[in-house]
Order: sequence, then structure tokens, then C-alpha cells
Amino acid sequence: MTAATDTRRPGGPDDAVGGVVPREVVQPDTIDQVAVVLRAAAADGRTVVPVGGRSKLTWARPPESCDLLLDLTGLDRVVEHVAGDLTVVAEAGVRLADLQEQVGRAGQLLALDPPEEGATLGGLVSANASGPRRLRYGTTRDLLIGITVVLADGTVAHAGGKVVKNVAGYDLGKLFTGAHGTLGVVASTTWRLHPVPPARRVVTLELPDAAAAGPLSVALARSTLTPSAVELIAGADGTARLVVLFESIAESVAGQAGAAVDLLGGGEESEDLPDDLGRHPGGADDVLLRLAYAPASLAAVLDALPTGTAVTAHAATGVSYAAVPAGQAVDALPRLRTALAPHDGSAVVLRAPDAVRDALDHWGPVGDSLDLMRRVKERFDPERRMSPGRFVGGL
Repeated sequence: MTAATDTRRPGGPDDAVGGVVPREVVQPDTIDQVAVVLRAAAADGRTVVPVGGRSKLTWARPPESCDLLLDLTGLDRVVEHVAGDLTVVAEAGVRLADLQEQVGRAGQLLALDPPEEGATLGGLVSANASGPRRLRYGTTRDLLIGITVVLADGTVAHAGGKVVKNVAGYDLGKLFTGAHGTLGVVASTTWRLHPVPPARRVVTLELPDAAAAGPLSVALARSTLTPSAVELIAGADGTARLVVLFESIAESVAGQAGAAVDLLGGGEESEDLPDDLGRHPGGADDVLLRLAYAPASLAAVLDALPTGTAVTAHAATGVSYAAVPAGQAVDALPRLRTALAPHDGSAVVLRAPDAVRDALDHWGPVGDSLDLMRRVKERFDPERRMSPGRFVGGL
């Protein structure tokens, strides 16, 4: 307890989560210290909100209360990298950029490329974050093969393993992925790695409008081509372009890029990635939404967005990010959710100016799964002390 206690300090405005200022901040250095802190918090009935690099804190609702902010950036060790098995074990506070640098020395990578600077591994899991390359490699749930968590009562639990084929207990990893700290604390992670592709080729096609990306992305998905990413980048001014990334051996990317140009009816080839590839659109004055829907419905989803909305879309996987002007968002969001419903769609608020944040329904309709999620919450955190109110349905 001594080491954890030594890092305690009063919370302040800079520590706020969605405007909620914690009473106290603690930064443990080990998983055992995390367990000690949570046991003490359970004994005192204090609420706890875990944070990492703070790059995605707005992705969930503000907590109902935050007695203790648990800063996990002290858990910053890469525990084990077994290059021969293409696996790595790293603590939750390790920054993704630092991990990529370390495994990159062995010609490997963790195939997650979310755009948020300073993202930590625990934050990636808690927010289920990913980027353009999800088309080829999958999402956090697909690449996470093991996890160590600390439950609300301080119990340390493990699931999965260091070998890709070992999936024992993998459901625990799936439960904590995307839970935003409401079930417990992600303390350590084990990942499947991939070799760094030796070559890449980028095809960029200027579009007459964003909706034109819909049929083109469907054509790419139905072809024999295997892009790593198919990205729509559309500005609020109506400009739009489609970016298709190929990564493999040199002969393959050259052939696939040429075939893509033929399939798309044009496009420019390059070896350089666009600087804005994968970045979220808009700025601090916009409401940033994450849209999910059936991939073939991209054109219909774009048509439902308000005029003046900037968009980036993982065009072949059914995920888009839309920056809606704040002045339109309160009225536009319910209409957008209604338009998305026939396409198995949803719209979640990732970021909003303070002036409109409380007027927005953060998660939107929950559906039939809320009762199940409540039972899971009760099983892992029966006293509702872990990030209370942050998740769907006020969990």
C-alpha cells in the first residue's frame, strides 16, 4: 500500500472526466498495487474511474461520480515479446506508439492503427478502438488473445494465453473490450502480432461526392483484391476522395493497385500514405459521432447526414466518423438514428462541446441486450462503483 499511497494527490480540474472532478488521483506502478487500491476503495465504498492516455475519455458518458481517478500510465512495461510466436505481453499503460517501436525492431507490428495520439493499450481495449487497417487485420477483439484484469473487489483475474491457439477464457477479454472501465480495470494485455509488410501501394481517387464511395467500396469488397484499408475522406465543403491501401510483397501490391485503378475507373498510385488517413474529422466545435451499419449501406448513411458534415469512413467495414456542426447536432441526432435503424445502424457520441453535451443522448437506443448487460454488470460490479453511469443504459 505504501507505494500506491505515495502517488496519491487531490484531484483537480485538469483531472476531470466529462466535467466530473475526482476527489483523489492515484497512480500505481504494479498490478498488485492496483489490486490494493481497489480493495481499499471497495472497503470504503468509493467510486473508481480508470484512465490511461486520456485520448478517448469522451467516448463514454461522464461518470455519475468519481471518488478516485486511477491513473494507469505507471503500468508501462512490455513484459514479454516472443517474436517467434508473434505475441507480446504488455501492461495497460504502455503507449501503442512505444509498443510499435519495440516490436518493430523484430519486423513485427500490432495491427491496430487508431488515430488518437498517446493511446495506451488499456485504453484501446476499454474503448474497443481501431483504425483503417481493421479491414485486413480485424479489431481489438480479434487481436487481443489474453488479458489480466483487476475486479472491483481487488481480485486479479487472468484469461487467454500467450499462444495464439490458446483461447481458454477468451470471453473475459471480449467482455472487457469496449466496457469503458465499468466492469473492472484492464491491467495487462497479450496480443497477436503480424509481420511488417515489405511493400505498400496507395490508390487515391477523387470523387464527385461522398456518396459515390458506396458502390465503389462494394465493388472492391466483392472483388478478389485484398486491401488493408478502404477509406473515404470527405470534407464539410463537399470534397471527397477514396483511398485504398495495399500491403504485401512488392509484386502483389503493384498488381493489386493496377487492378484497383481499373476497377474504380481511375485513381493515382503512390507509395505514400496520406497524412489524414484514418484521422477523425472536424474540430472542437463539432459533435463527433461514430456510426456503425451494414457495410453495403454507406451511401444511404451518408445521405442521412446533415449538410456541412465532414466524414471519414472505413468504407468496406461499415464504420464511419461524422463531425456534425454543434448547432445542428441536437436536432439531427435523433433523425439520424431513425434513418440508420433500417440498416442495422447506430450512432454514438464520441466528443461534443460542453454547451451541447448534456442535451445529447450519448449511446442512443439500447435494444434487447440491456437486461443481459445489467446482469453482467451486477456480476462483476454489484455495488456500481466502477465508472458508474459511463456505459449504455446508465450502467
